[in-house]
Amino acid sequence: MSKSNVALLGISNAIVDVLCHVQPQLLESLGAPPGSMTLIDQQQAEAIYAQMGPATESAGGSVANSVACFASLGGAAAYIGRVADDQLGNIFEHDMSSLGAEMRLPPETRAAPTARCHVLITDDGERTMQTFLGACVEIAVSDITPKTIGEPAVLLLEGYVWDTPEGPAAMDKATELAKQAGAKIALSLSDSFCVERHSEAFRALANGDADIIIGNEAEAKALFGTSSFDEVVRLAQANSRLFVITRSEKGSVAIHGDVRVDCPADDIEKLVDSSGAGDAYVAGFLFGLTQQQSL
Repeated sequence: MSKSNVALLGISNAIVDVLCHVQPQLLESLGAPPGSMTLIDQQQAEAIYAQMGPATESAGGSVANSVACFASLGGAAAYIGRVADDQLGNIFEHDMSSLGAEMRLPPETRAAPTARCHVLITDDGERTMQTFLGACVEIAVSDITPKTIGEPAVLLLEGYVWDTPEGPAAMDKATELAKQAGAKIALSLSDSFCVERHSEAFRALANGDADIIIGNEAEAKALFGTSSFDEVVRLAQANSRLFVITRSEKGSVAIHGDVRVDCPADDIEKLVDSSGAGDAYVAGFLFGLTQQQSL
């Protein structure tokens, strides 16, 4: 398999995760509901960082996590995302490359610094995210070319990219080029609020060019506009796409027409940290799929 013909190509907001265990009082002082994701500016990001204790910094962002996990499983993977030529941008590039994921866009010297997500983890394992988008929103239509897309088996798109100025047009171009190259298009729904913000575009994809829709139960309900999971299943079965839905302690379900496969979750004694759990699931699922394994 040549470098352009990877099994998985991901496009997303490139963000460095800054993970830190914190006390609930910090969330209260920030006015951040546990489990939420809030967008912040550079000044707020610096203020939060100053209040954090020892932290771990690593390449992150939902689809970037999935690409990194996919590569660590032995799958050929590549990534498109924009980082600045700064300390965090170099961390991002190093982390991805060290895992074997090819970076298709080099770091650039631009006005905005590399994006970062402060992942605040409380003792119950819940993670609350405060995100400064920085350079990641500068991904442009001009970044999407036949060379950067290549001929992947699966193109994985991140819902959050639709929040960026040129994101929707860039994703349209990426989808077109990837389909021409014979790729399957997978959409990661990102979060339920993101689905609500871009419901029209996501539903058009789910009824059009997308082959695989991946999200958690709340995101799937938002996509189908229902509060009933049974209704989600019914509507997914009526659609010809493959739907993959995670349900926390209830496990997950894959639906492809009349085929439904439920996978229970293993019991654990204590939830330590849920950061990246769904992203790792996506990596494992797509790795199996590209290895021609059955649902």
